Amino acid sequence: MTTAALDHLVINTHYDIDAAQAQLEALGFIVTPRGYHTLGSVNHLVVLAGGYLELIGQPRQGKIVRQEILDSPLGIDGLVYAVDDAQHCHDAWRAQGLQAQPVQFFSRPVDIDGQAQDASFSTVRLVPGQFAAGRVYACHHLTPELVWRPEWMGHPNGVQGIASLLVVSADPGQAAASYARLGQLGAGFALEFTDPAGLAERFGELARHAPTRPEFFGAIGFVGADLKAIAENARQLGLPLLQEPQRVVLALPQFQSLLEFSA
Repeated sequence: MTTAALDHLVINTHYDIDAAQAQLEALGFIVTPRGYHTLGSVNHLVVLAGGYLELIGQPRQGKIVRQEILDSPLGIDGLVYAVDDAQHCHDAWRAQGLQAQPVQFFSRPVDIDGQAQDASFSTVRLVPGQFAAGRVYACHHLTPELVWRPEWMGHPNGVQGIASLLVVSADPGQAAASYARLGQLGAGFALEFTDPAGLAERFGELARHAPTRPEFFGAIGFVGADLKAIAENARQLGLPLLQEPQRVVLALPQFQSLLEFSA
């Protein structure tokens, strides 16, 4: 089994990326300027040590429609692995019995100190339908220095990194075995698995804001947070909130997403 690491997680906003950007900024995250993909989609990042969070959407008046975005579920819908060699990942996944699409190359312009530079990537995407919770793919950053920039990483809410992604499935054991084919994750990030009853036990009333599909990405876990600041920001936004001594959980109902914060 190959080793694996998180590159980023994705919240799909469909046509409402403006609202998602505003909510994350109000929660105390630094959100990068809007990026415009050659594929037609737009994005913002919350850049963290290790993996990052991506907001992705489709412009209503875009000249190019990235139908994949609109056809994918609203909310947490992307798990992206970090790789150094996209073609090698493609071949390794196929050897595990996964159906991988050909390596794809794309870019988006990034404004660095008033100068436009192209952030470039190569990706390996799986044929849809193999993982019911959402899109799963791998990304090789050809220009990582244009993504992990210090001015984007000092978040006022204190968050330092992404610790976990919760997969909710009627059969958590089977789901865990299926995801294991993608590689063995190292320290610092974990895939967690539960069923709908476990989701309700863990998040209480907030669980009703999660999707109701048979399998879905239910919650993102963050570490290093200023829990008091996160909770106060969530209250000011009127977001559903669960506050405990060691964690704060909030829901983004518009995007069927749960965010869990620990210090």
